[in-house]
Amino acid sequence: MTAVRRNKQQELQERMDHLGIREEDIEEHFIRAGGRGGQKTNKTAVCVYLKHLPTGIEVKCQRERSQAVNRFLARRILTEKIERRRRGARSREQARIAKIRRQKRKRSARTKAKLRKIKEERSEKKRLRRPPPGPGE
Repeated sequence: MTAVRRNKQQELQERMDHLGIREEDIEEHFIRAGGRGGQKTNKTAVCVYLKHLPTGIEVKCQRERSQAVNRFLARRILTEKIERRRRGARSREQARIAKIRRQKRKRSARTKAKLRKIKEERSEKKRLRRPPPGPGE
């Protein structure tokens, strides 16, 4: 990956290390790109396909005419996707815990009064639905 600055490569490598993404876990293929770019892209395999085996996340990148740049960009996209998935899983877990906490929390006096009023109104509706008492009752 010579077309990408060394400090950017290093930053990406550090992010990958932090997330526990290893090169051995990434399956990489090169495909001939389609679309714009002229004869050069039609003849060379500049499109990069990556698959992170542990998560099953797949990425395809053919943004640039350089295979080296596309390799870098594909790894960056893959890292972002894995990071987003982990953050999402964490926030879902936090939301579940917060929901349980809310359910277990003691109700305020105002909420209790409101619920009592609703119950009374409902019982009144039900009472009005009953048939009137017969002559012997």
